[in-house]
Amino acid sequence: QVQLVESGGGLVQAGGSLRLSCAASGIDFSANIMTWYRQAPGKQRELVASIMWGGSTNYADSVKGRFTISRDNTRNTVYLQMNSLKPEDTAVYYCNARLRVGVIGSWGQGTQVTVSS
Repeated sequence: QVQLVESGGGLVQAGGSLRLSCAASGIDFSANIMTWYRQAPGKQRELVASIMWGGSTNYADSVKGRFTISRDNTRNTVYLQMNSLKPEDTAVYYCNARLRVGVIGSWGQGTQVTVSS
């Protein structure tokens, strides 16, 4: 059974930092593209950052220079280090695993990040 479990969300003041984790089971972790998405109330879900099989990364323009995605294939875990947080980063953050771009893949339940001004 595939499971993706996010953790690390919470309440932080603007300018602060959080590190999100997504622990995966039931998949060949190293064969999956891992991606963080987020969704704020009234907005569509948007891609935040992704990391490919070999470690190359992509980021949304809004988080470049502030967020860093990484993966630990020995722990089947992907991380999102979030620095210099802004109120507009407030959202539910979701973890996704897929074998290639263009497929739906598997999703976690999400973790809430709230940034106060």
